[in-house]
Amino acid sequence: MDSRITPTKTSAGPRPSAFVLSEMIVAIGITSLLMVGLVAFFMFAGESFAAMFNYADLDGANRIAMDTLTTDLRQCNKVTACSTNNLSLQDYDGSALSYTYDRAAKTLVRTRNGASATTLLKGCTSLTFTICQRNPVGGSYDVYPAATPLTAKVVNISWICSRSIFGNSINTESVQTARIVIRRQGT
Repeated sequence: MDSRITPTKTSAGPRPSAFVLSEMIVAIGITSLLMVGLVAFFMFAGESFAAMFNYADLDGANRIAMDTLTTDLRQCNKVTACSTNNLSLQDYDGSALSYTYDRAAKTLVRTRNGASATTLLKGCTSLTFTICQRNPVGGSYDVYPAATPLTAKVVNISWICSRSIFGNSINTESVQTARIVIRRQGT
């Protein structure tokens, strides 16, 4: 009996393992889906951070504007003129003080003595001033409207500010309102 040993290796050497075309297509598809998910997540996160920054920035500007208006109105001597977008006052020292809302520029500007102007709000889409008397309407928290600026003892202010985030105008502050009583004015 003859016994022979048969070689298990071929003379060309071991066959290298490689991806088959179907495996390659599946790997590219899964990688593409993961990349699309990551890009979508980072875009959403970027938009959220921009919205939060806008909200914080507008909140700070609204707070400063409201504090300035409140301080000036409480210390003024009287209202000299009022329209829906302009409020003129006589300040505690007798000087002229006015607040003007420019609808086209979307700004609220504070002017003292006709010279020094300060922009209090930017991106203000609407703002209204109304003047009222101090006596309340029976059974409610409302006050009677003032007939003239000389009878005004309360000023109501309301505004809405918005900013544009990635081309979309978003109201990042809904509505700011205040009812401010003039304290220095006589009865």
